[in-house]
Amino acid sequence: MKPSMPTMGVPITVDPEGDQLTIGVAVEVPRPWAHQLQAARERFGDPLARAIPAHLTLLPPTAVPGVALDVIVDHLDQVGRSLAPFELVLAGTDTFRPVSPVVFVRVQEGGAACDRLQRVVRTGPLSRDLTFPFHPHVTVAHHLDDDALDRAAKEMAAFSAAFDVVDFVLYEHGTDGVWRPRRRFGFDPTS
Repeated sequence: MKPSMPTMGVPITVDPEGDQLTIGVAVEVPRPWAHQLQAARERFGDPLARAIPAHLTLLPPTAVPGVALDVIVDHLDQVGRSLAPFELVLAGTDTFRPVSPVVFVRVQEGGAACDRLQRVVRTGPLSRDLTFPFHPHVTVAHHLDDDALDRAAKEMAAFSAAFDVVDFVLYEHGTDGVWRPRRRFGFDPTS
């Protein structure tokens, strides 16, 4: 494995076979809400509860060549420097069923800012089409049976959180199936 760009104390690794890695970009849900959301995912029996930090996806899993990583980091740095922090309010639940077996916490405020951010992230070296239209949300149950999904929707209906989004995170999907944060990009429209 070739290391590239040590960030957040852990090098991003590149697959030596294909020189590819899988990345994602997201707004990280801060504590204490992140812990509550991950504990809920575990209670509902979601096998990905420990592998995926609580987040709002801006760029879904995307395979990129390792040699493009520096360009991608520069791009995300420019994105951060071009936009301002915003407030995100999460409240209540909804689902993508029957299209997809997902229950999520709704974005009550800040959805337009999330949409703007994800559109800018998905330009330049990260330009790609989405499988489904962008809908800002925080997943709490995924690919579970209907009873577990119903329970998740009911138990999380009273969940709420409000916080300022001051940065976003580049994640790498490890060979062990765990998503790890690799670099934060702060907002600073004055730079």
